Amino acid sequence: MSAVYLLLLLIPVISAQTFHWGPCPTPKVQSNFTLQPYLGKWYEIERLPAYFATGKCIRANYTMREDGTVRVLNSQVGDDRWSIEGTAKVIDPQEPAKLKVNFSPLLPYAPYWVLSTDYTSYTVVYSCTSVFGRMHFYFAWIFSRSSSLPPETVRNAKQVLIEEGIDISKMTPTDQKCKDN
Repeated sequence: MSAVYLLLLLIPVISAQTFHWGPCPTPKVQSNFTLQPYLGKWYEIERLPAYFATGKCIRANYTMREDGTVRVLNSQVGDDRWSIEGTAKVIDPQEPAKLKVNFSPLLPYAPYWVLSTDYTSYTVVYSCTSVFGRMHFYFAWIFSRSSSLPPETVRNAKQVLIEEGIDISKMTPTDQKCKDN
């Protein structure tokens, strides 16, 4: 299949993302990141557009598996609550804040970089996928340990993204008003 046809197939997916020309930005990640205190439930507070996250009450729950990988259970509410399970792993122990995550054996692992976290209230996460090294699309999320964050914390989290050159103009809040919060 030629690159043009592949690009045409990717356009619906890419159009739902934050798309840019050139290579992926490489923001700084959390220094001295430790995986164990990061595990547990996180509520999505804001996100850049993502074709796989269109509902409300979006949550992520991370638990350690015996093999050293992380079980990722993402859920959201659309017409009903649904979830998807994946696997995350640290690729380089020298950079533990740069994880890779996968939700399908048919797809490659995608970056999951923790840019900033205090482990107990908020985290800022970034992912970028390059397409032939000519263009890229990225995702960014602000998560919380509870279903809301103080506005100042959200502003500070967004500032982390801005300072790393990540365009947050399309970032939107996630509705976390569900019965089972």
